[in-house]
Amino acid sequence: MLDKVVIANRGEIALRILRACQALGIRTVAVHSTVDRNLKHVAMADESVCIGPAASSESYLNMPAIIAAAEVTDAQAIHPGYGFLSENADFAERVEESGFVFIGPKAETIRLMGDKVEAIRAMKAAGVPCVPGSGGPLGEDGEENLRIGREIGYPVIVKAAGGGGGRGMRVVHTEAALLNAIATTKSEAKAAFGNDMVYMEKFLENPRHVEIQVLADGQGNAIHLGERDCSMQRRHQKVVEEAPAPGITEKEREEIGRVCVEACIRIGYRGAGTFEFLYENGRFYFIEMNTRIQVEHPVTEMVTGIDLVREQLNVAAGRKLTIKQEDVVLEGHAIECRINAEDPDTFMPSPGLITHFHSAGGPGVRVDSHVYEGYRVPPNYDSMIGKLIVHGPDRATAIARMRVALSEMVVDGIKTNIPLQQRIMADAGFAAGGQNIHYLEKRLAESKERSLKLS
Repeated sequence: MLDKVVIANRGEIALRILRACQALGIRTVAVHSTVDRNLKHVAMADESVCIGPAASSESYLNMPAIIAAAEVTDAQAIHPGYGFLSENADFAERVEESGFVFIGPKAETIRLMGDKVEAIRAMKAAGVPCVPGSGGPLGEDGEENLRIGREIGYPVIVKAAGGGGGRGMRVVHTEAALLNAIATTKSEAKAAFGNDMVYMEKFLENPRHVEIQVLADGQGNAIHLGERDCSMQRRHQKVVEEAPAPGITEKEREEIGRVCVEACIRIGYRGAGTFEFLYENGRFYFIEMNTRIQVEHPVTEMVTGIDLVREQLNVAAGRKLTIKQEDVVLEGHAIECRINAEDPDTFMPSPGLITHFHSAGGPGVRVDSHVYEGYRVPPNYDSMIGKLIVHGPDRATAIARMRVALSEMVVDGIKTNIPLQQRIMADAGFAAGGQNIHYLEKRLAESKERSLKLS
């Protein structure tokens, strides 16, 4: 087993990794920015190293500083968590070249999956169902691009090969708008990702977002842990996640899970990963693979009883998977609500001092959060301050438990999106299950229109 791990992240995921390390007897090193010296995991770690000022570009994205922290503390490995450098192939490569273990896939795997065009090619070759599209990057021949658009059928979506997280994409409804959309997306992609390569896909109008969690050891063994539904989204950002996905049959789960497992073995995948799909009319369409632990991993842990971070650490230590596919059994239903420091109506960030904090509790309730009474939420990073997760024997019970848990959770001094999450849990459409990725934004727009009429 690994002896000492550098946790190259912050917030709730850093605390989650620290707890998994402690349970395995692994010593920890917390790296932090100057503004994060009072984070909970920094106080709990065996050692801590300040790696730079508040700006993430000078701290959590500072590769030399993080690697230097591993060197001066005699650590063996670096866990990147999610976000920041977790899917940066150059960082994974530099970590390994410096003599440390990168707790994640090999650099070439991250690089392959980070290039959306190459990832789609690799998944098609592995038999993973993909969205009909250009099958490669779009060239400069306008007539050829128009032909591809006609062949796919409108509406189409133009995507940046280096994009992700909802950025670098543009929906096109008519042929007349296609060439301008391609040019604009290429320009934006070059500025945002340093890569102007774009490709085209059929735009599915009412899909759900369903993803498959996988674990692989890079030694020819892989399993899937069922699916999650992440369709409650705002501006392509997930708000609520649940497992299993409502309406997915056992047969569908087994079939798409098997395909993902076979793809993992084919590309030599190592660690935890997630295949993200659009799901419409009973069919799965691959969109991308996240080569890291996901924000929403707790719902999978709740229904399977498998500690995903622990398995990441075991695989990174060179061990083979000890869990067989037949060992994975989904029990009950789990829901996760992301708790953000933001105005629940305008969605503007709300950093500041937390004057009072009371966590939720009760049967089947889990809170993953780094905040505490007296903690000051900085304005420098993502607004998520925690995750509220519940588990129940069925979906209705899980929703009921989440309603109670949300009513119990108190975060004073700043604004949070708890009122929004309460509205979602009380929504009849959400209770029915199986809503598409546009549902939440549509409901928010309707709510805003009603309030404008009332005022």
